[in-house]
Amino acid sequence: MEKEEKDVAKVNLLSKHDKWRNKFVKNLLNAGLLMEKDETFSERKSIHYMKLSAPWDVLVYYAEELCMRAPLQAQPSPCLNSSDEILRKLGIPNFLSEHVPNRPVDFYTCAFRKSKLDKFLGSFNHETYFTNTQRHCIVYEILATTVYGKRKRAEIGINRLLNERVFASAFPLHEGPFELPEYEVPPEDLNPRQILYNYWARWSKWYKYQPVDHIREYFGEKIAIYFAWLGFYTAWLLPAALVGTFVFISGLMSMNTNKSAEQICNTSTQYLMCPLCNACETWNISEICSMAKLGYLFDHPGTVFFSIFMSFWAVTFLEYWKRKSITLGYHWDCMNFQEEEERPRPEFSAMAPSMEKNPITGIKEPFFPEKDRMTRIITGSMVILIMLSIVVIFLVTVIMYRGIISMMMYHTGNTILKTQAGNIANISGSMVNLALILLMGQVYSSLAEKLTRWEMHRTQTQFEDAFTFKVFVFQFVNFYSSPFYVAFVKGRFVGYPGHYGKLFGMRNEDCGPGGCLIELAQQLFIIMVGKQIISNIQEFVIPKLKAWWQKRKLAIIRGSQICQEPKRWEDDYELIDSEGLFEEYLEMVLQFGFITIFVAAFPLAPLFALLNNWVEIRLDAQKFVCEYRRPVAERAQNIGVWFNILEALAHLSVIINAFLIAFTSEFLPRLLYQCEHNGSLDGYVNFTLAYAPDSYVQNNYTICRYKAFRDPDGNLTLFYWKLLAIRLGFIIAFEHVVFFILRLIDWIVLDVPESLEVKIKRERYLAKQALADNQDVFLREVVTPAAS
Repeated sequence: MEKEEKDVAKVNLLSKHDKWRNKFVKNLLNAGLLMEKDETFSERKSIHYMKLSAPWDVLVYYAEELCMRAPLQAQPSPCLNSSDEILRKLGIPNFLSEHVPNRPVDFYTCAFRKSKLDKFLGSFNHETYFTNTQRHCIVYEILATTVYGKRKRAEIGINRLLNERVFASAFPLHEGPFELPEYEVPPEDLNPRQILYNYWARWSKWYKYQPVDHIREYFGEKIAIYFAWLGFYTAWLLPAALVGTFVFISGLMSMNTNKSAEQICNTSTQYLMCPLCNACETWNISEICSMAKLGYLFDHPGTVFFSIFMSFWAVTFLEYWKRKSITLGYHWDCMNFQEEEERPRPEFSAMAPSMEKNPITGIKEPFFPEKDRMTRIITGSMVILIMLSIVVIFLVTVIMYRGIISMMMYHTGNTILKTQAGNIANISGSMVNLALILLMGQVYSSLAEKLTRWEMHRTQTQFEDAFTFKVFVFQFVNFYSSPFYVAFVKGRFVGYPGHYGKLFGMRNEDCGPGGCLIELAQQLFIIMVGKQIISNIQEFVIPKLKAWWQKRKLAIIRGSQICQEPKRWEDDYELIDSEGLFEEYLEMVLQFGFITIFVAAFPLAPLFALLNNWVEIRLDAQKFVCEYRRPVAERAQNIGVWFNILEALAHLSVIINAFLIAFTSEFLPRLLYQCEHNGSLDGYVNFTLAYAPDSYVQNNYTICRYKAFRDPDGNLTLFYWKLLAIRLGFIIAFEHVVFFILRLIDWIVLDVPESLEVKIKRERYLAKQALADNQDVFLREVVTPAAS
């Protein structure tokens, strides 16, 4: 009986899907779409294809409905690369530039009006007037708004049908293969996909400008603006990488002239240091000679200059990107684009408990009470806090791991392992930390998506913003908690001999022999570069594995037809669905945090970011051109909420770098010592070492030293309090000066270039002339009185 009931339920479910499918197809035909059918089958399975297209009348009607732009007059295409413009003015050859065939023509445009069709350029040619991406947008709009069931149940649109698995997929077709023909053809005869592959996605084009106009014409503005931003960001990384490399090399060259390191190296057995752990023995400070020299690479006056430079760089970069995005928005006809009243998400429509009238459209649609949504958001916030607590628990676990590894290395009795125990523990701990970061990132992303779906956000934009906020907050803590600990917590609560601070019975961690900055640099290198390498390997391998699996499944279905040449839609169905841009933006924003927030400790961060981004651009280009199904073109005038996150990171970096220089670097202690000792650093190392208290000496029968500004009784010295005042004063002065100059840069750099303002006014004038119904009457009224 159970089997029969299950079979009946299955039949009923299938019949409901068939009913929805048939009604959907019927309504598509009623909407004016043209349809071609095809089928791939085997003995057990079959795949049915439906190729949809829109005739001229449908295109014209929806072009006005969707507020598309119509060309009025051609204008010279702007130079989108400022470096190209500068080199051309100087008469210097530009090896970065390359002629890409079939560049889209730039037009003055206005809102499309069916009644003014004769005033628009090229409107007589029905085959070429609308671009393929515009046709895709129109067809997708019809698919997204076509009813297939009861409207009051929100049984509308292709997205919900895909969620219900009535259809397997829906996608625009690529314009031919990306592989170049075996025979030689003129570049102008290549299809748009081949042009993108040949002039953009190939690895040999890593140093060339990106053809963003071609990307926009093929994939739409949303994807094009991402690649334009990524290219712009990568170009701006070049001066940051050069300055950072120069600062690092200058530290390398002056490493042997470091007075503090010289004093450490020349002390021999003069300074006997207190044990670093309960089971450790005393040691001579001269043993850390090499680490003291190495630590100077990341803690010298040049790093202070570089942190100030990067603060200015970050905000100036964002100001010029704002200017660039406005230029691109005008050039791509989406400068004043605003999303129309968004339709409810398919999942929201399916799960909403009631129907209410939309105050804007006046149409009844699925409704979820705002009070219930806020309750769910608050509950979800509790889950986020629990996950953040787990991150902190893992951080403490890594701290304890480092302590255990250090003691194990010390108890081996091996001289090399004993002297390098701290380094081995820090490097291996950073690797363990990276593994935990990546694992937690995957777990939380999945959890955040489920939480955001449960919160029942009405539109896709609201869903994406909520999801972005959750994931970024978590990943911020996940990636940056360990560097924050090393920079601002480690070594701060150690105590002093006889009165050491403890956690779970273990002594609190102290900074290594080279100082906390060198450990911070190690952490940043392993986490940042390790993450980049793993991400690039994943981006290269995973799409290929998914594509192989997809082709394998389709090869089984095609069976005996495998010898036949596949049709275009069969080739595209073998590709994988586009995964969107969220992960790409998240990866770059986290990278931006690494190169700005902790740059004082790691001057080479911009260089590694630059090298990564050269690879990233080609990997992403190959995915979109070669491995992804063609996504539906979407309009966008900027990078959206990600710009706000970048701005917040840029301002946070000023504060963090001020604290890093003040409390973690030795820059201010050395400076204050020089001021009090006639500009000399002689005796500085001895000055920074305190004597162990008498009570400790009596118990351990050893007079030893430790690094702190304390007197023999363990009390903080006057120098410590003077240094604290200077540190706080430095933070206030640093922040105020930098933020003042940043506001000045914001005021000086105009958001809209003057040349662009002229073009905007010219376009408005042409649009007014083209769309005026009473233009001739208006002219007669103006001219006649003048003639009389």
